[in-house]
Amino acid sequence: MLGGLRRKNLHTWLGGWLRSLADRRSAAPGPRHLLFALCDHWEPLWGYASREVADARVRFWREEYPRMAERHRDADGRPPRHTFFFPGEQVDDRWLATLAELAAAGYGEVELHLHHDGDTAEGLRADLARYVELLARHGHLSRGVDGRPRYGFIHGNWCLANARRDGRYCGVDAELPLLFETGCYADFTFPSAPDECQPNVVNRIWWPAGDLARRRAYERAEHARVGRRHDDRLLMISGPLALARRPGALSVRIESSAITANDPATPARVATWVSQAIHVEGRPEWVFVKVHTHGAPEAQARSLLGEGGRALHDALRGFDDRARWSLHYVTAREMYNVAMAAMDGCRGDPAAHFDHVLPPPPVVAHGSAR
Repeated sequence: MLGGLRRKNLHTWLGGWLRSLADRRSAAPGPRHLLFALCDHWEPLWGYASREVADARVRFWREEYPRMAERHRDADGRPPRHTFFFPGEQVDDRWLATLAELAAAGYGEVELHLHHDGDTAEGLRADLARYVELLARHGHLSRGVDGRPRYGFIHGNWCLANARRDGRYCGVDAELPLLFETGCYADFTFPSAPDECQPNVVNRIWWPAGDLARRRAYERAEHARVGRRHDDRLLMISGPLALARRPGALSVRIESSAITANDPATPARVATWVSQAIHVEGRPEWVFVKVHTHGAPEAQARSLLGEGGRALHDALRGFDDRARWSLHYVTAREMYNVAMAAMDGCRGDPAAHFDHVLPPPPVVAHGSAR
């Protein structure tokens, strides 16, 4: 039994999850707002696909996403807003142009995903600068007050800050400060359980603390709270992680907020995500749910844009009665902005703060409003 627990790496995060349960006691009793973001590790070339297969995957999303999204609306009258974390090493101008069409129509935004291995700080800095410039060329990515592109980030293979014991899939201990230096505003990599990269910081929004240049620097946390924020580092925004009962069984599962064709969203899963009560300390009425997927491959795409997507949004509608709950579909950038607004002491309807710090990327700002 202990061997099985270790293979699933529960020893690395179970304590953090148990500590997070105490936060549920501080959940707001009155009307609450659910901020929901679907962050997609969107890889057209997944599985070493040919360019022809990848082209077909991109076309499917361009054709089917609007059809799916137009069936659903949140409390603000907006359709689901997808965040496409596009892998820098797979950049193709045609695919970025297609995503720009979806973004301009109000269906989401593009941020940066990256797989790398055996890297150096110098090589990573150069790659990040190049990929950011390529995304920005198509109007993607927000702009800071200085005009520089700002981006959200998800690390490929979960290996943020050189997290694996075997040294694979990164190579740069000081990745967090390097990401911030090149314009990253927040990391959305976690949760990654049962992967070994999962930190013992669970169901939190937090600032990495201490020596940010060390390996796995994200594991030392200063919890985000009202009245305190930083401007010299990126923010960590995690999705829900829990042990949950399997419907109709006595066994439990690791709920790591991943949506797949074989494990689509259900009302029970959505309830588990929401019940983790992720929030900025001092603003428990704003509940953050960030889930992830690998949506480009055919099976996932058919599910997300078909029956699986309908089941997800039907379940979310249970948190949009406008009395106890209001549902807000947000992009990764908008979720970050609401978290920063909470830290700045804002309250009330979080929809007023979707652009609190970072404005929409040019392709969204100049596209058709929805």
